[in-house]
Amino acid sequence: MERVLKSGLGWRIGWNPAAPEFKGLVGTDDWAIELTEAELNDFCRLLTQLADTIRQIATELMDEEKITCEAESDLLWMEVEGYPHAYSLRFILKTGRCAEGKWDDSAVAGLLKASQMLKVF
Repeated sequence: MERVLKSGLGWRIGWNPAAPEFKGLVGTDDWAIELTEAELNDFCRLLTQLADTIRQIATELMDEEKITCEAESDLLWMEVEGYPHAYSLRFILKTGRCAEGKWDDSAVAGLLKASQMLKVF
């Protein structure tokens, strides 16, 4: 299995199975943080969960109505905010290194798609 780095406008996500501790990476064009495998797994799972929740709620919202939705695990907290078709994403890493990051609404769709295909073997 080889190292994978996917990127697009305003986002990047990576997986390096050969790395000793920090096998994952998330970031933007301006910043990045390495994640453990468990942190990356939670990041991808929570991002998909939030996207599914937004999709389910979308039918109940008026066009101009914004939504904020949170999800968390023992390792990280995540929040999406905006409209069902365009929302930003924030996360806070809750483990020893503690870090925080954010993606603009224009980057989240690409990040979501890449996160779902990152570790497909």
